[in-house]
Amino acid sequence: MLALTVVIDIETIQEEARQLVDCGKLRRHQPIYRLCTFFPAREREIVERELVAHDYFLRDRVIDLLSHEDWTND
Repeated sequence: MLALTVVIDIETIQEEARQLVDCGKLRRHQPIYRLCTFFPAREREIVERELVAHDYFLRDRVIDLLSHEDWTND
């Protein structure tokens, strides 16, 4: 049986966070742990490892992942 390896990079995680914040399902001040719950259970360990590899902790805030945001009402 062939096992498939799922690859999730930091950019994918950041984009997912940005989309969830934009649609109101996730808030910037929430811990990154909350973001992880939006990924399927089988992918959460992969996501957590990628976050740690880029010096993010599950207790950090989602806003830390959103390094660049465009504000339309400035």
